[in-house]
Amino acid sequence: MSRLRLLIPGGLRGRLLVAFLVTSAVTLGVVSAVLLGPLREQLREQSTTNLEEAVRSARLDVETAWNRGLTDAGTEVRLLRERTDARVLVTNASLTRTDAFTGDAVSGFEIDTEIGEPPSEARLVALRAMRLNDTVVQTTGDDVSIAAPLYDRTKLSGALVAQRRLTEVTTAVDQVEQALLAAAGLGMLVATLLGIALSSTLLRRLARLRAAALRITAEGPDAPSPKDMGRDEVGDLARTLARMQDALRRQEAARRSFVSTASHELRTPLTMLQGTMELLEEDLRDGRVDIEDAQLQVTNARRELRRLSALAGELLDLSRLDAAVQLRSEPVELGELARAVAAEFDLRAREREVDLRMLPPAEGCWGRGDPDAVARVVRILLDNALRYGPVGEPITVSTISANGTAGVSVADHGPGIPVEEREHVFERFHRGRAASTESGFGLGLAIGRELAERMGGSLRLAEREPPGACFVFMLPAAEPEGGGAPRRDPVAATRRS
Repeated sequence: MSRLRLLIPGGLRGRLLVAFLVTSAVTLGVVSAVLLGPLREQLREQSTTNLEEAVRSARLDVETAWNRGLTDAGTEVRLLRERTDARVLVTNASLTRTDAFTGDAVSGFEIDTEIGEPPSEARLVALRAMRLNDTVVQTTGDDVSIAAPLYDRTKLSGALVAQRRLTEVTTAVDQVEQALLAAAGLGMLVATLLGIALSSTLLRRLARLRAAALRITAEGPDAPSPKDMGRDEVGDLARTLARMQDALRRQEAARRSFVSTASHELRTPLTMLQGTMELLEEDLRDGRVDIEDAQLQVTNARRELRRLSALAGELLDLSRLDAAVQLRSEPVELGELARAVAAEFDLRAREREVDLRMLPPAEGCWGRGDPDAVARVVRILLDNALRYGPVGEPITVSTISANGTAGVSVADHGPGIPVEEREHVFERFHRGRAASTESGFGLGLAIGRELAERMGGSLRLAEREPPGACFVFMLPAAEPEGGGAPRRDPVAATRRS
């Protein structure tokens, strides 16, 4: 194997060229073996068959003329000679015998279309034809001899012999071999040129992709994208690399946005907490604590701590999603769960003078999913509604059950979401243009949609007339466990792990 590697040129160009040449050589070798091997024998058999048929068809005419005389027989023999281009001889039975000492055939031919001593093969085949009273075919090398007995009525009177050298077979095979060699040489040349052309084109395209990948490595996702319009695997690779680069650009933009947002969102509450603690420490040290002012400072500190807690929770949820933590799949009573989650937001709703309206279904609304994940999605929707909904306007939480699905909708009376942002709000770190006193981090709705999809459901923004927005969270419908509503603590069901 190591010796074979030494013989093959290095690089893709050399391997492609060797592959083309080896393929061409193997193809030509197979063609030569399949074609030239049986070609010679087939041509010899065909020529022999043609000569035999000619002798058989002319035997009766020669026999009739032979019985009339040598002159008439000579005319028929010349006609056979012209048709077959063979040496034609006629012998008399009385002149043909076998030497008792040597065993050789001794035959005197009375008619011969050529000058010279008849070959011994002609004598032997004539003798065998008269002995067997049948047509005899004998092939020696490229020489073929065919003899047929001649009769005078029922009496054997002689033999007709046609002898021919199959030079046209050898000539034809030699011509085919020469043509095949010429075709092989031309084919190898074409294969070499084609291999060089294709490998050069392929290597240029791959070199451009390599240079683009190196630019991306050196300059980052903002480097120029590779362009290849080919409709083949290399073109697909270039387009895939371009899509990957676009994804890297989006991820880099999201990362920068997150770093900017997180740094700002962390700096603000930490600065306020630090200032609040310093003021409280100073008041406690001087012994002049203003209870009303201290309570205000504690309220502000609690608000900033909630923001920090929300950011930590969203980052934890994001890490769990990226780690593909397995979710449970079990029946969940969405009405009770939504009511339990809404109870967690009572204090915050009262602070904003918002009425959380629950619209439970007439019967139980059961969906299939992970109770913790379902509660997390409902929390995200309620937090989003309280964050962007106006003070004093109600928020409606209702359950839906139709067409094999069940879900929860949360509607507010806020500024709504512009048409151009309806899908972008579900992207990570995307924050809408609507103003909010408690700005978010652009993670909640993205986390909610990913959780919904991982449970086989969906999270979408419902079509409705402004003002306000309505988010609909749907899950596959499920039957209650045990055929009825199981007893479950809704608050425990929504407890986060």
